[in-house]
Amino acid sequence: QVRLVESGGGSVQSGGSLRLSCVGSSISGGNFAMAWVRQRPGKEREGVAASTTSGITQYHEAVKGRFTISRGNADRIVYREMNRLKLEDTATYYCAGFLLRAGDLLDPSIYQYFGQGTQVTVSD
Repeated sequence: QVRLVESGGGSVQSGGSLRLSCVGSSISGGNFAMAWVRQRPGKEREGVAASTTSGITQYHEAVKGRFTISRGNADRIVYREMNRLKLEDTATYYCAGFLLRAGDLLDPSIYQYFGQGTQVTVSD
């Protein structure tokens, strides 16, 4: 059973930075794409950053230049640096992994596994 565990959320002032981590367990072989998906209050889930083991990365326009996704430890860990945070980045952030099908890497519906989520709150 694949398990994804996020850490690193918290509260930060506008303009600040946070680093989220996600560790995947019971993962074996294959191109295990991983992504960060967020759900803002009153909004649907949206993918903000994704990474494949072949080195492809993709970012939502709203976070380009501010968020960076990277992989570590034989691709079983994914990090996300979030800089210059804005009030609208307040959300629950989920780690997602393993593609059910080909498609837009930022589409949450193509991922099979999700973590429990970590809250990020940005304030003035």
